[in-house]
Amino acid sequence: MLCGTLSLRSMRPPSRPAFRTLLAAAFAAFAAVAAVADRSLAQPAPAAGGAGWRVGATCYEIFVRSFADSDGDGIGDLRGLERRLDYINDGTPRMSRDLGARCIWLMPVAESPSYHGYDVSNYYRVEPDYGTNADFKRFVAAAHRRGIKVLVDMVLNHASSEHPYFQAALRDTASPYRAWFRFSKSKPEGKGPWGQEVWHKSPVRDEWYYGIFWSGMPDLNYETAAVREEAKKVARFWLDSMGVDGFRLDAIPYLVEEGSVVRGAPQTHAFMREWQAYVKSVRPDAFTVGEVWDSTEEMLTYYPNELESHFAFEASDAILNAVRRGSAAGLFAPFLKLQTAVPAQHRWSPFLRNHDQTRTMTELLKDTSATRGHVSEKARLAAALLLTLPGLPFVYYGEEIGITGDKPDERLRTPMQWRAAPAGGFSTGKAWEALQADSMTVTVAAQDAEPRSLLNLHRRLIHLRAATPALGRGTLVPLDAGRTDVAAFLRQDGPRAVVVLANLGSSPVTGLAIPQTDRSVWRYRDLTTGAAVAGRVSLAPFEFRILERRR
Repeated sequence: MLCGTLSLRSMRPPSRPAFRTLLAAAFAAFAAVAAVADRSLAQPAPAAGGAGWRVGATCYEIFVRSFADSDGDGIGDLRGLERRLDYINDGTPRMSRDLGARCIWLMPVAESPSYHGYDVSNYYRVEPDYGTNADFKRFVAAAHRRGIKVLVDMVLNHASSEHPYFQAALRDTASPYRAWFRFSKSKPEGKGPWGQEVWHKSPVRDEWYYGIFWSGMPDLNYETAAVREEAKKVARFWLDSMGVDGFRLDAIPYLVEEGSVVRGAPQTHAFMREWQAYVKSVRPDAFTVGEVWDSTEEMLTYYPNELESHFAFEASDAILNAVRRGSAAGLFAPFLKLQTAVPAQHRWSPFLRNHDQTRTMTELLKDTSATRGHVSEKARLAAALLLTLPGLPFVYYGEEIGITGDKPDERLRTPMQWRAAPAGGFSTGKAWEALQADSMTVTVAAQDAEPRSLLNLHRRLIHLRAATPALGRGTLVPLDAGRTDVAAFLRQDGPRAVVVLANLGSSPVTGLAIPQTDRSVWRYRDLTTGAAVAGRVSLAPFEFRILERRR
């Protein structure tokens, strides 16, 4: 989600025989969600029209305010972003200087009084700091020419306290917009799900209004039919008039409150099905991805037809935990749960970090026993796992070069570090937010020329994923490497298969026999170097190998 110092993250409950036991537990993890999957997936799934681009794709999350400034005012804008599109994808399928991402998710771009944009004051107008509606349409056209799909953040749970409809509701108890929000003559008892105040004093009269995240974000009341229709109207506007290809839905579990149930209420699920069906009626190929920051089991209750996809928070945590702890224990279980319940892999999305979370490099640097070199190698390893495991992965801008950042939220969303310059090449003026302390050394320009850089690793693996069907859509099969410090798995797409071996530890692994799934005789080729590989490999600390398996 978003907001000021408040983050949904605060809600979250922050030898060979042994390895085989762990591996068996991972396979058994399917059963933990079998009942949910059976109930949820008994309904027909949404039509798969237009799903082609999703297979093997990687998406890139961008905060427009921090990506590229075209006019020197220190604030990123759409024209600046348009000029940087070739960095994301230059439109050519061959390996080049681009990342190769096939879609971008833009954090909120609608007009808002806040820097982050998650409190929208006008759903039909682009934030003036970013440009105009015409600038946005020109940007979308430029993205489409390069084969990039554009998703925008859709904030349906709440509006801004400065939205004209909320202002009308505050000032006039007879306003037709009064029913668009929730008011109370006295302050109801109780706190929000993570102990926060959810009822806020009106600045106009002796009454209270509901806003689960912040007083500046009054919740919309989806029990009112006009609100539900407006949510559909806004979606049609961005699909038809602005040309976007879909939406990321923010904080969807909180849409509807039913008595004391404020998270995942039945009417929330009902409205999500209604809204998704409407979006598909407008654009059958539209892609939607939701934020359900919770366990995999809870996330699965939003399938099969409440949005097309959802972010896989447990899977994302599993990657970072494996790299941080140096153990594959627990790495595969969330992926196997999802693969069993939702076999279409483009319908769930792992990632490493997003705009609400401590950045990967900073998270890894918290291990005081690790050297800076080890941290850099661990960051490479985390990226390699993300881009070789199943799902439709998302990469948060700057993660591909190892930008650092920790709370408060503004420091998670600092300007992109393009080159060694006072404003990092992001702007010719003073940046809206100070860059990170390492902005003169951790840059796109510096890593562009370094073959083993984190940036060039992302480029290689995103392109490899797109070009290799087994990586793009293959079934995940964990393999037994005989030790917990090596993650070993197979991605299989019919006769095509790829084996991934990753040394999660700080000690070298020598003479490791490539794990087998049967007694067949296989040949292996390293997909990153093209070299043939015998039946045994050695792995340096934090090294990974991606091997094509052939008869």
